[in-house]
Amino acid sequence: MTNALVWFRRDLRDFDHAALYYALKNATQVHCIFVFDTEILDKLADKQDRRVEFIWESVQELKTALQKNGGDLTVKYGLARNIIPEYSLEANIHKVFCNHDYEPNAISRDADVATQLAKHNIEFYTFKDQVIFEKDEVLTLNNKPYSVFTPYKNAHLKKLNDYYLKPYPVDLYIKNLAKMAPSDLISLEDMGFIRTNLSAMRLPTGMSGGKQLLQDFENRMHQYKEARDFPAIKGVSYLSVHLRFGTVSIRHCAMQARHREDIGSQSWLNELVWRDFYFQILHHNPQVAAGRAYKIEFEDLAFPNNELLFKAWCDGKTGFPLVDAAMRQLNQTGFMHNRLRMVAASFLIKDLLIDWRWGEQYFAEKLIDFDLSANNGGWQWAASTGCDAQPWFRIFNPVTQSERFDPAGKFIRKYVPELVSCSDKEIHAPWLIPPLRQKLIGMQIGVDYPQPIVDHVAQRALALDLYNSVKK
Repeated sequence: MTNALVWFRRDLRDFDHAALYYALKNATQVHCIFVFDTEILDKLADKQDRRVEFIWESVQELKTALQKNGGDLTVKYGLARNIIPEYSLEANIHKVFCNHDYEPNAISRDADVATQLAKHNIEFYTFKDQVIFEKDEVLTLNNKPYSVFTPYKNAHLKKLNDYYLKPYPVDLYIKNLAKMAPSDLISLEDMGFIRTNLSAMRLPTGMSGGKQLLQDFENRMHQYKEARDFPAIKGVSYLSVHLRFGTVSIRHCAMQARHREDIGSQSWLNELVWRDFYFQILHHNPQVAAGRAYKIEFEDLAFPNNELLFKAWCDGKTGFPLVDAAMRQLNQTGFMHNRLRMVAASFLIKDLLIDWRWGEQYFAEKLIDFDLSANNGGWQWAASTGCDAQPWFRIFNPVTQSERFDPAGKFIRKYVPELVSCSDKEIHAPWLIPPLRQKLIGMQIGVDYPQPIVDHVAQRALALDLYNSVKK
């Protein structure tokens, strides 16, 4: 009789799961475990964290699902580096199975666990599961990693076929779950965390939530390309947090997009390829996780880093309505629309002249779908320091972006209610509203809503000078 342990991490589902499938297929008694890892949790200063609550809800659903199949999910709180080896010895585990994690800290943790297990002749296996292609699976003709997205995408899509998207048939071997008496689930409060507004946001959690959102998106995927840039309409998938914590299968998502001929579905598949691209960049360039610029010539840009301007950006009080609406959406919900991530990031870096790493860190603390590779990739794209990034001399105009992507000001009004009485034209640059008109609509700039904290034209010139100084 072979005892195996499946260590769940960012793959909180019981279907199409590589590690779970291989464990069930190759062992007669399969234990399952999830660790609320204090190595991660202790670094979270805000104990009202939507991510922790999302994980807790998803773990609870996974635990119930495994119990229905005769098994259970053992849930521990502490250092995963210690708990996995300790549990393996206690339960007489012969093999530990889990899925790859590509972040440097996780790689270090897994190496440590593997070393400890090996001392007791316990085997440690990891599998690709959270991406379509990983590491060295998509390389140039010279066997080098890609640094530009379009050729990477072309090679990725050329290689992609249904074989790589086949689901792992977990159900075939589910009878091999170890029969266990149901165990209790530690509460959020016992871990020092408190409930957030997650339920009020109506964001469905767990496998059922991922399924619900994917089914909803499948009905409008064909509209994705034309709708995705407009934050006031339901254009994006809202699946990012489910992809982050593996409550949906990336293979299933890619399969749904690949087998549709329309341009919207192909556009969404393109976004899934971007996701793989940033994982590949992180794998081959782990220095970016330590805050290094991918393009080394931009490593030491002399940003002024005005802390008052940074606080205004964080609080959504810059005087630029679309930027403020974006930041307030982030603060209130833990989510930010993708177009707005680009606008907010560009504004911080090239209007406020603040180091992109400050913004990257703020997003890392606030985003419910925070993923190191994508967050770093997005910020370095906006800062023009990354691979295949926005050219350093291209700078978003926050007013133009507002007029183009929220033309009626519907999104702005939702998150910046101070401006609700402005006309659709006025709302994008309210500081231009004449004083008499301000009085008429009951809104005074500088009192009810801030004056712009910078002049875009002047700051754009300073940003060009700053970048140009390192290009000479």
